[in-house]
Amino acid sequence: MAGHSKWANIKHRKGRQDAARGKLFAKLVKAIEAAARAGGGDPSANAALTTAIDKAKAQSLPSDNIERAIKRGIGDIEGAHYEEFFYEGYGPGGVALLVHILTDNRNRASSDVRAAFSRNGGNLGEPGSVAYLFEQKGYMIVDGDEDEIMMAALEAGAEDIRPSSGQFEVITAPGDYTTVRAGLEGAGIAIESGEVTQLPSTSVPVDESTAPKVLRLIDALDDVDDVQTVYCNFDMSDEVMATLDV
Repeated sequence: MAGHSKWANIKHRKGRQDAARGKLFAKLVKAIEAAARAGGGDPSANAALTTAIDKAKAQSLPSDNIERAIKRGIGDIEGAHYEEFFYEGYGPGGVALLVHILTDNRNRASSDVRAAFSRNGGNLGEPGSVAYLFEQKGYMIVDGDEDEIMMAALEAGAEDIRPSSGQFEVITAPGDYTTVRAGLEGAGIAIESGEVTQLPSTSVPVDESTAPKVLRLIDALDDVDDVQTVYCNFDMSDEVMATLDV
């Protein structure tokens, strides 16, 4: 799981440097709308919506935009209807990629994703070729005393707590994410990041020559308007991370 933590940190740093705020905001709004449409407009009862709102706030999406997205999602005001599905494939070094799509045009999404794979050393796979390597979980990176984190997380219903690069990873069932997060916050535990995500069951190590190629493919997929999130199962050492310009 350490690989997932490192990738989360890479995304966090890249996000701070991302100048394409309009495209980023559009994806955040789309995620909120889709989550509200699927699970209702109450974040306390909808872990996917909580995750989408948290991501939006972390990127300084205005509160009015968040509220309007929720209203569009639950039908209070008119909004687009998005189709949600996954593309699966492999990148350089045999890294598995699970690509989450939210789109109002499946043909456009298919064409753009296929082009991103083919132009950046990847291969688009058949349905089921990669999905079995991932499992939906609630996931948080937290700081603090190990015993305090362990006690608060387990009391709140977490499945697992693991050390990772001086921090701790807290894993939950998807439906328990909101409750566990509230329990940690109530105990004064500092949460660096959290989301309902797709965690890989196995990881593929990447070396100094392969890592930039993998990130280039992921960047190309991220640039596709219909791509909401790219999940991957690569792992890299601290030494390899230090060579990356992120």
